Amino acid sequence: MTITTRPLSAPAGARVTSSAPGRPNRHHQGDAHGPDVAPAAPPVRRAAARRAKRAIDVVGAVAALTTLAPALALVALAVRLDSRGPVLYRQERCGLDGRTFEMLKFRSMADSDRAVAIMPEANDADGPLFKLRIDPRVTRVGRVLRRHSLDELPQLVNVLRGEMSLVGPRPALPREVAQYCSRARQRLTVLPGLTGPWQVGGRSDLDWDAGLDLDLGYVHGWTPTTDARLLVQTIGAVVRPSGAY
Repeated sequence: MTITTRPLSAPAGARVTSSAPGRPNRHHQGDAHGPDVAPAAPPVRRAAARRAKRAIDVVGAVAALTTLAPALALVALAVRLDSRGPVLYRQERCGLDGRTFEMLKFRSMADSDRAVAIMPEANDADGPLFKLRIDPRVTRVGRVLRRHSLDELPQLVNVLRGEMSLVGPRPALPREVAQYCSRARQRLTVLPGLTGPWQVGGRSDLDWDAGLDLDLGYVHGWTPTTDARLLVQTIGAVVRPSGAY
């Protein structure tokens, strides 16, 4: 989902891949960021700021679940009618300090096809990420859900549980975290988010290093005001999706 304004203060050297069709830039610095260069530790946030963030998360998640309840019911019905399988998909992700939790999503793949192996060379992302621009396992309804990030809405429950925040770096898979260099592991020093700077700054149109720069800019400089700005930007990014697949 591409927003023309740069969220936060992304480093001047941040690289953005072209949104034209084709495979994204595969440049990945890996441990060139470390371990020889010690990463700067994220500043310790004041307790008041952390409490304010948690309060915003709880109030926002309750308000969103209440307001969106009819839409969530319709999405659930569409998922159930479109293909066999459960409405919700549960997946292990890494949260704060690398602790794992069960992340919720509306199912966007045919349940019988989810176990189909996809060859690593088919990957359209770089770094530790694995993405397919055209995934044959995704259902008709799933393509629409993914296009507008509607499959992520059940994570409002994860926010209420305290496993996620409304805003933060997106939660990574354990196999992705296993490939993190020391700099990338700083993503794990804050709660993962339902949305974040990478999502409003370009999503899959960004290469790994550019997206990591945005996430770490957030990790080192988040404030309640920053969160509010990113939430507003998310609305526009969902309405005008780009880089979503």
